[in-house]
Amino acid sequence: MKRLGIIFSIGMLLCGCKQEAKKPTEHISETVNNPIDSVIEVVEVPEKKSIKHIKEALTAKGFNVMDYVDETTQDTILMQQYFIAFLKKGPIHGQNEEENVDLQKAHLAHLTQMYDLGYADISGPLGDDGDIRGITIYNVPNLKMADSLAHADPMVKAGRLVVEVHPWWAAKGFSLR
Repeated sequence: MKRLGIIFSIGMLLCGCKQEAKKPTEHISETVNNPIDSVIEVVEVPEKKSIKHIKEALTAKGFNVMDYVDETTQDTILMQQYFIAFLKKGPIHGQNEEENVDLQKAHLAHLTQMYDLGYADISGPLGDDGDIRGITIYNVPNLKMADSLAHADPMVKAGRLVVEVHPWWAAKGFSLR
């Protein structure tokens, strides 16, 4: 009799679980039928583009590119011309402390905006007290544009920094290590 009670209890428990399992499914189907109440997350897998496709797209935008075959791996390496801006000590240093703080905030905001807009890939100060204070690597099609963006920096406009821009080549898609 005890055994029958245990079996009955287990059976009731299993039936109860089946009923509970149906309820969320019913709720989900109601939600899916009502698009206002549902949220469907779509994850897009980026399409892997060929070197040829990337090269054509960059060339169409006015970028200078070239490629070569790595002798060791036999991979085709795509090189792109970037522009490196050296931010050097400028002639004007007469601002008071409050002006310096404001200029530094505006300078950092400018560099952040360049990065956010996709015009600059990396920026940063140098770690010594030499004439070159920092660098920015611009990801733009030509020297004129890089020079213009670098000269729009509030520190450059104020004369605290001067800019020297040079073409610089790097492998497309490689990261710092």
